[in-house]
Amino acid sequence: MSKFCSASDLKNFGSFPAILIFGDSTVDTGNNNFIPTITEANYSPYGKDFPGHIATGRFSHGKFIPDMVASKLGIKELVLPFLDPKLSNDDAKTGVSFASRQIDMSKNYIQRLTRIVGVDESKKIIGSALVILSVGTNDFTKNFYDLAVRKLQYNISGYQDFIQDRLQNFIKEIYELGCRNIVVAGLPLIGCLPIQETISFQPSLKRICLEDQNSDSISYNQKLSKLLGNL
Repeated sequence: MSKFCSASDLKNFGSFPAILIFGDSTVDTGNNNFIPTITEANYSPYGKDFPGHIATGRFSHGKFIPDMVASKLGIKELVLPFLDPKLSNDDAKTGVSFASRQIDMSKNYIQRLTRIVGVDESKKIIGSALVILSVGTNDFTKNFYDLAVRKLQYNISGYQDFIQDRLQNFIKEIYELGCRNIVVAGLPLIGCLPIQETISFQPSLKRICLEDQNSDSISYNQKLSKLLGNL
């Protein structure tokens, strides 16, 4: 299964024993707290609306979409980062976030899960888990629009194809790990992200969405829909 869904669609998915999150910092629930990186979210105002009003490493003022999905499906209230040294066996059994580090981390997770529940049950959990894959936002904002590193190599269409080729390979890798219920998120309207409006040097009281970037997001999602259908 690979499909787009909205919050209202979640009731149609049935039940899952666990939730596994792959992707970039937009779904990192705190792994960045435990790795050397200049990009962190463990300080105010991050977390100001989170339970306890604490910064957790989520790049958000509150819960992340993975948390909301897990809660909506009755799996757990919060999706913890795999690298959290306080991650309990019970939390491991119901799923974690691997963002922004991916395949190697997930292999380590499977090894831990196998030690907890055994080989057969581990395979069952992985195969029945809801897997959410959210990538692309950082690739476009940081590497194409803002720093423009990739613009030296690709036009927008070529860069979209480059990202989706990598995405396709990644989906195949997690499929080989045993993942079967995979939901792939499309891009948001990147031109409406506050950071993109700020970097465009618009007056603070007259900021508007960048329609060219929004148009790029829409065309990317159209390509993604075709790719997922082919997969």
